[in-house]
Amino acid sequence: MAVERMLTEAEPAAELVGRVLHEAGIEYVFGISGGHTGRIVSGLSKYQNSVKMMMVREESLAGVMAEVYGRLTRRPGVLIGQGPWVLGNGLIGTMEAYLSSSPMLLLTDFSDATGFHLHAPYQQATGDYGSWDARRAYSGVTKQVMQAHDPVAAVQATQLAIKHAMAGQPGPVVVLFAQDSLSGNVEPDSRPVLYPTRFYLPPMPPPADAAAVEAAAEALLAAKKPVIIAGNGVRIAQAYDVLHALAEAAGLPVCTTAAGKGTFPEIHPLALGVFGTFGTPAANACLAEADLILAIGTKLGPSDTAWENKDLLDPTRQTFIQIDVEPKNASWNFPAEHVLIGDATIVLRQLLRAVEPKATGRRAVGVARVAAWRAEKGYFDDPKYQSDEAPLLPQRVIGEIAKALPPEGIVTCDAGENRILMTHYYQTKKAGGFLQAAGSGPMGFAIPAALAAKLVNPNSPVVAVCGDGGFAMTMNGLMSAIEHDIPIVVVVFDNNALGWVYHGSGSFAAEFKDFDLSAIARAMGCEGERVTEPAQLAPALKRAIAARVPTVIDVRTSMSVSFADITSPLAVAASPRRR
Repeated sequence: MAVERMLTEAEPAAELVGRVLHEAGIEYVFGISGGHTGRIVSGLSKYQNSVKMMMVREESLAGVMAEVYGRLTRRPGVLIGQGPWVLGNGLIGTMEAYLSSSPMLLLTDFSDATGFHLHAPYQQATGDYGSWDARRAYSGVTKQVMQAHDPVAAVQATQLAIKHAMAGQPGPVVVLFAQDSLSGNVEPDSRPVLYPTRFYLPPMPPPADAAAVEAAAEALLAAKKPVIIAGNGVRIAQAYDVLHALAEAAGLPVCTTAAGKGTFPEIHPLALGVFGTFGTPAANACLAEADLILAIGTKLGPSDTAWENKDLLDPTRQTFIQIDVEPKNASWNFPAEHVLIGDATIVLRQLLRAVEPKATGRRAVGVARVAAWRAEKGYFDDPKYQSDEAPLLPQRVIGEIAKALPPEGIVTCDAGENRILMTHYYQTKKAGGFLQAAGSGPMGFAIPAALAAKLVNPNSPVVAVCGDGGFAMTMNGLMSAIEHDIPIVVVVFDNNALGWVYHGSGSFAAEFKDFDLSAIARAMGCEGERVTEPAQLAPALKRAIAARVPTVIDVRTSMSVSFADITSPLAVAASPRRR
């Protein structure tokens, strides 16, 4: 059957960009109408029943929302707005997508004026004399920079950008629209010819080499003390179920990277939690004695691996199997004897088929190993979870959040000390229940991340956890939560300080005045409560989770606990600062 053309009659280029998004199955566009992209926003009204425009109050919110949407759905999250501000304000989401391999599409512009590009018109980004260069600026934080200077190219560039954002190792791709590209029509016989967007969507990647899978399976079955390390690539590939099945079948203890936290339920009898610098002692101990490491979707960077401490991971005494979609990541930081290139879901299914028939009795052995390390080292059982101190200890706050959320609940974290404490002390109940910005680690991530997570999972309660510093950066996201009816809960660790800076460098330029953040939330139209005593927190969380409006719980937290208290001795010993 012959391939049909995209058009049978002339259509405005700006509307066709919206059609491309519709054909690609993209549900949301996040941003602010501005510059030449305002025409695309207007054109989206034709597809508003399938592609919803989520207007925000500042581009950084849209950037994070687009990144999280892409990370959770495998479809590009779309950030739209004017060139200077999509770059300047929206950079935190773009950089996170770049470093965390989230599919993302940036639709922005050159802010040019036709005929005057050599005369440096206001805001212009063409790179001509007197202008800033959008192509060079965006090229440092995206997979690919596409540009469109005429109506046909506006459509094709959008199609190709979606393809590039999803193909191979995902990431952000930008389309820069010139003024002329969005101001005219595209005719059915325009050249180049336009075709439906489905032909531009990348197919599922091929399976890994069968012989390599078989060799890896044999090594896995021969190992006496194998361990899985699950990274963010498990989340990107939506490989939760097959990871669970492989761990169960082969009796494999599971540790996660910080970025991979939430890819495997930490209540599972094979779970050991996060490993490395801020990991659980049980995870680090189990990894240290392992004779084989199955690393899935992780780059095994130094911050994860306790600065590559050889007492934790060492390829001279441990066999490494690495699964990654990007060949360049293979044997990057640790040489792997077995490299399986491909999508984590596909490759794990291959490995499961090869291992499962020969793995009888291994689950019980793995569960016993995990139980032994939990008993010796402890596992989410800090007595301070029950502390009645006021201001509240972070452990008490985190414990109450864990108790209040049902298994399908989702937590999003900000940057800073509060995130480190959550990574260490919060116990996930279900795969997909924890999300943080571990690629670039920007402050101001938790609230917009929670908004996106709630859009993707409307029936799950979503709690954003942030410090008072991060809250101040993106509290305007609560306006969008009200306007778009997104009932998230925000829990603020309010200690009147930048905790990481205060505990790492001292109090200078690290302290805040005391603001009632719950009152600020109520002034926006949200519910808001201030918690100063431990007994107040559980009822406040119960009310917030049941509420149908965004709710902020401002918790007065203690400064007596710091990131140093949970830093692994392995990381202290190997830290570059000690060399």
